[in-house]
Amino acid sequence: MGRSYIVEEAVEIYLGGLQTPPGSCVTGLLIGQSSPQREFIVLAVQTPYRDSKGHPKVSTGSPLDEIDVEWVTEHAKQLSHMLPGGLSILGLFLVTPPELSKDAQNTLKRLIFAVDKYITKGRLWELSEEDVTDRVTLHICSKSKKAVCKTFDVKDPKSSAKPADWKYQAGVSTSWPMLTCSVELDLLIPLTESSSDNTDKCMQDGLRKWAKQIEAGHCLINGRQALDDSELISGQKKNPKITQHLTLPVRILVSDEQSEVDERSSAQVQVCSGSAKVRGVVYCRAYIHNNKPKARHAAQVIKRDIINSISCRVAMFLEDLLISEGSHKGPCSGPKALPRRVFVPVPCSGLSVCDYMFPDESTADVAERLKEMLDWETPEGNIDISLESNYLFCPDVTESRSDDYSSPFTSEAQVETPKTQKAFQYYAGLAVAAAIAVLATATSLLYFNE
Repeated sequence: MGRSYIVEEAVEIYLGGLQTPPGSCVTGLLIGQSSPQREFIVLAVQTPYRDSKGHPKVSTGSPLDEIDVEWVTEHAKQLSHMLPGGLSILGLFLVTPPELSKDAQNTLKRLIFAVDKYITKGRLWELSEEDVTDRVTLHICSKSKKAVCKTFDVKDPKSSAKPADWKYQAGVSTSWPMLTCSVELDLLIPLTESSSDNTDKCMQDGLRKWAKQIEAGHCLINGRQALDDSELISGQKKNPKITQHLTLPVRILVSDEQSEVDERSSAQVQVCSGSAKVRGVVYCRAYIHNNKPKARHAAQVIKRDIINSISCRVAMFLEDLLISEGSHKGPCSGPKALPRRVFVPVPCSGLSVCDYMFPDESTADVAERLKEMLDWETPEGNIDISLESNYLFCPDVTESRSDDYSSPFTSEAQVETPKTQKAFQYYAGLAVAAAIAVLATATSLLYFNE
């Protein structure tokens, strides 16, 4: 027996309304939430046309061979950044003319493995034993509208297609509880070398250590610790209307004691060319299905949203710095704001998606991006920009520079040169040695006095 997929009726309407030009194919993404028991599909999104005018490419060969895998995976990567906790890309759909039905499964397998590999690259959290690694593919015949649903295990390159059950249902996610959390950050990440490539690596290493602290942190949901298999909404599960629009506040308690012990036990002197400080307050949001959700599963989805949101913004910030460095804008100077998070409700659903808006962008820019990425019109008034309006998330990146290197980062803050750092390390070493000598002398005096 294959996996069972409960699909929002709005997805059926969307797929049925797709316009497929004769002799061509249409690809898209399936978005939802996995659980150990069943899968939930709440959204389908067509891959945007690469042509800037929004027209399909004219096929000169087999339409399947001309599917742009790079473009499909890039769309998946961008869209994954717009999903709050609990929602992820669970698979792909492919609409083909009848004569291409036999070869559709091979194309879907190639696409699903490529998408999973690309969107999980650089991910800061690890899969648990309970995470489902099956991804769904849906092939639709453009003429008969017949749909064939199958799954592939993306962790097994030799995985073969398995049949799956695909059922439409109204109001799949309208009663999903929403978890909310505000997280304050003050991270100092050392930069070991003065190069853009190394800066990205150092930032990833620093964020990865922080992500492990978040994953190991204690999670309080509605004031209760979420560790075990207790039901998240115990006592309310018999009345689905009670869970509609239910919002649960979350607090993440992170202990630095163990990390400080580990750092002291492996402490070493290291010359750094600079540092990056990431600080601010960010708003996080996650959704959990209402099919007897467990408290620890809810804790997992909100923690992953925290990690994904920070990782995404830092990546966008570093990319923006590289673009600015190579453009007429010149090098960046002083602290720069990371993009803030904004939320948009999903039509015919109790869920929302998010986007990230830089200080020089407007809600019109966000609406245009949502149209391209999600294939629906969003009134600017529906874009909620208030949740982080007072908590702009700002990094402060400083680097010391040698005479033969021009850093892409500059700052008004005074930084130490490598020469000054070496001198500081030298005198610090003398101070530590002197302290040890004094301690040894005091110990010997106590011993002889006894």
